[in-house]
Amino acid sequence: MNGNMPGASCVTLLLQAARDGDDEARERLFPAVYAELNVIARRHMRHERANHTLEPAGLANEAIIRLLDREVSTFEDRQQFLRTASMVMRRVLIDHARARGAAKRGAGRQVTLYDDIADDGRSPLDTLELDRALTRLAEAEPRWAQVVELRFLLGLEVTEVAELLGVSTATVKRDWRFARAWLARELGAPPPEDSRGG
Repeated sequence: MNGNMPGASCVTLLLQAARDGDDEARERLFPAVYAELNVIARRHMRHERANHTLEPAGLANEAIIRLLDREVSTFEDRQQFLRTASMVMRRVLIDHARARGAAKRGAGRQVTLYDDIADDGRSPLDTLELDRALTRLAEAEPRWAQVVELRFLLGLEVTEVAELLGVSTATVKRDWRFARAWLARELGAPPPEDSRGG
């Protein structure tokens, strides 16, 4: 996801106008970000089971419904808005998995913790277990959890994460490596190759 994609400043301006009480800006906000919300939704859905009842458009729409329940004026800028939308989508999928009684390992969303987040034969992780592990990570190492959220869930590049968190790209790379190793240990998954000393 490119922080400089066309319309980024437009979305931030709409959020600012909505904060100032402009109802028209609030109405224009969701159509302005709908394409980006679909990109985020596709990223979330890439590792769902093939027969999942939700599709990316449905996930994006559910996120919009939930976001409409929030006060738009609380969002500072486009990045914060999209980050929140991604967290809402994650919550939708977790709620969906729980509703299906997918509490046991392997019954929920299957994901991997690698840069390409591809289905490359490594051991998959259950979405509910991952959610619990991310909560523990946020308590132990808040910035590591932020890096995972921004890289893995929102799909930001290292430079974008560094700018957003106000740290160097080297710090983001290190945090990403340590966080993945920490999560792999917590979840009993094989550690990422670059955390095995390679």
